[in-house]
Amino acid sequence: MKHFHLYSLLLLLFVGCKMSTPISPGELAEAHAHLEGTGNCTECHTMGKRVSNNKCLDCHKDINQRIEQKSGYHASKEVTSEKCIKCHSDHHGKNFQIIKFDEEKFDHSLTGYKLEGAHAKNKCVDCHKKEFVIEEKVKEKKRKTFMGLGQGCLVCHDDFHQKTLVDNCLECHVFDEFTSAKNFKHDQTEFTLIGKHIDVECVKCHALEKRNGKDFQVFSGVEFGNCTNCHKDQHDNKFGQDCKKCHTEESFHMIKGENDFDHSKTNFALQGKHLHVDCKTCHKGAYTNPLRHNYCKDCHADEHKGQLVKNGKSPDCIDCHRLDGFQTTYYTQDQHNKSIFPLKGAHIATPCLECHKKGKDWSFRNIGKSCVDCHDNIHKTYISEKYYPKQTCTSCHNENMWKAVAFDHTKTEFDLLGAHKNQSCRACHFKSSGGGNYNQQFSSLSTNCDQCHTDVHYKQFDKNDITDCARCHGFVNWQAGKFNHDNTAFKLDGKHINVSCAKCHKDVQNGSNTYTLYKIKDYRCEDCH
Repeated sequence: MKHFHLYSLLLLLFVGCKMSTPISPGELAEAHAHLEGTGNCTECHTMGKRVSNNKCLDCHKDINQRIEQKSGYHASKEVTSEKCIKCHSDHHGKNFQIIKFDEEKFDHSLTGYKLEGAHAKNKCVDCHKKEFVIEEKVKEKKRKTFMGLGQGCLVCHDDFHQKTLVDNCLECHVFDEFTSAKNFKHDQTEFTLIGKHIDVECVKCHALEKRNGKDFQVFSGVEFGNCTNCHKDQHDNKFGQDCKKCHTEESFHMIKGENDFDHSKTNFALQGKHLHVDCKTCHKGAYTNPLRHNYCKDCHADEHKGQLVKNGKSPDCIDCHRLDGFQTTYYTQDQHNKSIFPLKGAHIATPCLECHKKGKDWSFRNIGKSCVDCHDNIHKTYISEKYYPKQTCTSCHNENMWKAVAFDHTKTEFDLLGAHKNQSCRACHFKSSGGGNYNQQFSSLSTNCDQCHTDVHYKQFDKNDITDCARCHGFVNWQAGKFNHDNTAFKLDGKHINVSCAKCHKDVQNGSNTYTLYKIKDYRCEDCH
């Protein structure tokens, strides 16, 4: 009987299947048209489950190969973590585009080729063309595809240089614009540009011409062994073809004296900056005309405008400067120490211009020697003349370090004791006024404790509206080491000696303030016991 029911059930299922044909959710796209029919469902679908990526990749082997090689869009983690049908669903009709995406929002960097510069402005169809595909297997396919595209510049672009340069255009060009060649470095070629050559337009040396019917600019094979390859010989070969013997690339009119003419045979050997001076700068007339050259001022103007004249005599420039550059001074510290302002401490490392250059002009006379002649007086009238005679900063500061203050506070009415010795001057004498600004206070600063410290006892120990913390506390630490209970109205004796202070002196609340009550009004036995 048990087997009969089983056979009956199977018969019903069989008949039911015969009587009802499975209904397709829709016609397949043209690319999958060969899979039409219910007998092919398992080619893509797993019974009882959704479409799996493995089924897709079993058929689309080229995609699977790229994923295994970790190459291309489908190999990116953003794509491999998703189902194929999220982007490539089917059963939407024969003309449905399985490969469909938002071109405006597509992140091309996921393909392994980030779109930069002018590429970012291109449409997909501008690059994804059959003629740009380099993989033959992909190229043979009739259907639309985005795979197999080469990434080399010359895959899509014409070789303007016609194989005279390297294939990698990015060695010279950038994605933003082709014509500027921003990445090109001429100093990496066999002809480094120096001097006037830097300012020469490229086309002056690299000529434009027609080659193979196309515009062409010559970059390789340019002759540059001799100057005359590019320049006309103004001397008609009277001095040979080696122009560098006399001339430099800085200027054709600049003559190199040490090679063309041995200037050391004269009474004035060329050294330092003089080596690069144009002959005509000194030799206004004929080269053989004698020139005065005993002193720098014979040719050069006095840049110091007579400031260094002493006893009617002006020193020569060579006393402080050298021929390799006027800006560098050889005026020594020992020489400066013989002046009215010897250099000490941080002043030794101070650049000359910090003190001697005001605006565009250099000053070496009457620039002052007191601190306030160069430095801002930040204390102004805040400090009494008694402690600050003639605004002399050295009363507190030294030349080694400005922030290091050494002031003898015993000269004031408030000697620094205990922990006060370790406080910075600013802690007491500079009060914030908001916005990063501070108000200074020195002479009028109160010596009362509550001027700087909060009265935690809330005026319990005031006398004449003044709280003298020093009656109980010391300056070393805040403990009430000076306090003696025997001097109060309640002398401690007997067991009271060992009772903790908090047993009798309780915390009380006064508005928003909580403090310990020490001034107990009633201290009868029954008040505590």
